[in-house]
Amino acid sequence: MDWRDGTVTLDSNAAPAAGAPADDAAHLLVVDDDRRIRALLSRVLTNQGYRVTTAGDASEAMACLKSLAFDLIVLDVMMPGENGFDFASRLRRDASELASVPILMLTARTEAQDRVTGFESGVDDYLGKPYEPRELALRIASILRRAQPRAAQGPVTQVRFGDFCFDLDRGELRQRDEVIRLTDRERDMLRLLAEHAGETVPREALAGSGVAGNERTVDVQVNRLRRKIERDPANPLHLQTARGAGYRLLVDR
Repeated sequence: MDWRDGTVTLDSNAAPAAGAPADDAAHLLVVDDDRRIRALLSRVLTNQGYRVTTAGDASEAMACLKSLAFDLIVLDVMMPGENGFDFASRLRRDASELASVPILMLTARTEAQDRVTGFESGVDDYLGKPYEPRELALRIASILRRAQPRAAQGPVTQVRFGDFCFDLDRGELRQRDEVIRLTDRERDMLRLLAEHAGETVPREALAGSGVAGNERTVDVQVNRLRRKIERDPANPLHLQTARGAGYRLLVDR
């Protein structure tokens, strides 16, 4: 599987597709004008356990939305006819329940202004191409979890990300069966990030009350924490930077 440079090829040695998703699995609508990308995303997300429907443009996507219920839309920007920004804005203005369907924008438009435009149009998250399938799966899971009613979710006592599990009550981090030592500051920061999993936590909040620290201090502490939970701290999958705002922890379902 090759996700580089915006082109997509299927690996002939890739594992065969998993069985059919469960009837109650989240239903995703993938909207992209590139047939190859639609096919690959459908395969990857189906193997993640989701039900997937695809559309080639905004018009086809709207027809799908009016006939089927979806839990999340994965939306490209550059499409013939109505672009992704305008389509997202139109959905958010819709008077029906379509206005509340979560949207993940997945696009090669990665400039800062494009990201701002995406969020202004009402999308829930924005991921640039090229991207890692693992990060895509984490972001989708995070959006779906946030979209659930709080009462249905129940109190969160543990979060899992990759090989790690963090117990919020005990402040204990484990990698499989091994306990990972945390400093008090790392534990406090990880607990706050876990309590707001998938959401951006401002640097000021991560600094904590009574801490004589600045943004640079928080950045240093986050980098130390990344070295304990990321395979490649320079390209984090779990503890990500929200540029100019803070940090967020992406966790599994």
